[in-house]
Amino acid sequence: MVGPLLLLLLAIALEVAATSLLPRTAGFRDPMWTVLVLLGYAISIWLLALVVRSMPVSVTYALRSGIGTAAVAVIGVMYLGERLDALKVVAIALIVVGVVVLNLHHPTG
Repeated sequence: MVGPLLLLLLAIALEVAATSLLPRTAGFRDPMWTVLVLLGYAISIWLLALVVRSMPVSVTYALRSGIGTAAVAVIGVMYLGERLDALKVVAIALIVVGVVVLNLHHPTG
């Protein structure tokens, strides 16, 4: 299970990096940044396809969405000049709690 989890973390990191670089594409008018963003997304999706061979899709997607959303929010505040307010902190906390609960839930049957 460690292998798929590491691939998932790599996929999340690539997606977060690509998302963080979106402003540099200038609306996909800058070819170099556009290629980097699209390549990041493509490799991330390919890695996710490998991960779901070993992990449930729901867990994979929840981890990807939760960790990715929280990471992009933090990067936005730290590096992209976005504001951090109480509502954003609560929303990120709710995302993290949701991911944790989903991963702790083990359906029977």
